[in-house]
Amino acid sequence: MPRFNRSRRRLLAGALGSAALGSALRSAEQADTQQARTIPLNKYSAPSKLRITDMRACRIASGLDYPIIRIDTNQGVSGYGEVRDAGVEGIALVLKPHIVGRNPLDIEPLLDSIRRYANHQHLGGGYSAVDIALHDIAGKVYGVPCWRLFGSRYRERVKVYCHLPSTSDPKAFAAGVKRRKELGFTFFKTSWSASLVSKVPGAVNEDGSATDKGLKLMCEVLDMIRDAIGWEASLALDHIGSRLRVKDVIRYLKALEPYKLAFAEDVLPALPGEPGYGGNIARDWRRFKEIREATTTPIAAGEDMFGLEEGFLEFIDNRAIDIVHIEPLTAGGMRETKRIADYAAIRSMPTAVHCCVSPLGTIANVHVIATMRDFLALERDSVFLALPWWQDIVTGIPKPIIQNGYIRVPDGPGLGVELNEEVVRQHLRVPGYFEPTPEYDKFILTTYRPGGTVYPRVDEFGNTIVKPGE
Repeated sequence: MPRFNRSRRRLLAGALGSAALGSALRSAEQADTQQARTIPLNKYSAPSKLRITDMRACRIASGLDYPIIRIDTNQGVSGYGEVRDAGVEGIALVLKPHIVGRNPLDIEPLLDSIRRYANHQHLGGGYSAVDIALHDIAGKVYGVPCWRLFGSRYRERVKVYCHLPSTSDPKAFAAGVKRRKELGFTFFKTSWSASLVSKVPGAVNEDGSATDKGLKLMCEVLDMIRDAIGWEASLALDHIGSRLRVKDVIRYLKALEPYKLAFAEDVLPALPGEPGYGGNIARDWRRFKEIREATTTPIAAGEDMFGLEEGFLEFIDNRAIDIVHIEPLTAGGMRETKRIADYAAIRSMPTAVHCCVSPLGTIANVHVIATMRDFLALERDSVFLALPWWQDIVTGIPKPIIQNGYIRVPDGPGLGVELNEEVVRQHLRVPGYFEPTPEYDKFILTTYRPGGTVYPRVDEFGNTIVKPGE
């Protein structure tokens, strides 16, 4: 009971001279004291003594597997994180000796110490998984949802865009579109490239780009897609070409201008020598800027980039793209995603979020998206439609997870979800559900770390620098 309330009651009792009133007020004070004594203590109420004791993992089988990690502490609270889809849990487990023994609530210093071991593409997955698990622990310890750890909430639900059916059968495509509309989706994405017309004579050049004839036919396909989803619906395009040169990308995007796309995603492949060569990350912002200045079709990029400084900064500062397209499980987890989105927002650049992960990773994305100032939409691949058990992977939130094209932001402590052990055990890719990981107890990834020697280290004059065993 606050001190000023107790003092006010005493003053009232004395001023009114009423024994009955004074007695009632004293009884109320005693009741408040008794209530305070009976409120159960938070068993995680010693945050300064909290320490990480272990990291374990399991991998859920899916179209793109879901590696899940669990960070345990000495006070019985654990946090869950996820490595990016189609990754492996080892990329996170190698960080175990760097974090065991440390306080998981020291989130930023702890993440700073392992940042050097993260990189673009799936090499950012380990760092990102640790970030998510640490915030899950912190939210549980302090009794607040993860989004609260980043500030205020701008939205209570998150808009989701889904993939259109991958089929050349018109009837199957129409049925798939109908199903998605009935689920409440109004924002869609589909792949669109010269492969659509590869069997048409004269439609594709030797370098894989579409000829003018091929590009016209590709736009006719897009007309049919637009007619199916509705011209008022939002539409994004992906995978427009893995080998296109700048001039061809500009030609494609200018042809797409009448369709008023939400964005065209990752329009350029990486160059030889760039991180991700052979994949879909290109870090040469100058090529993107040349394209952006030549077309009104919005460009989004970034799903394979790690970090604000390491990946996104020059793209944003040089206005080389229109939309930052972040994959939080590569970019550095929730905290780094928040940094990137906020930096983009003050430059009037919205954020879209890539997401092909489990419900656990999806909900982690939802928490940080809730705090974004300028947000467009969250991706959701078609796995949630293909796997009836997908949303049963977690408990603690309303089902279905996606309702009328949105996901509600959880209010429970931490991520607000827990793994459904029974369901997860039924769909493990690798045997073992959070088994001990002693093989990762010793340093595997490290910088300069002298391990001691049986021989003394001496300087050039024979003076001992390091004694044996030190």
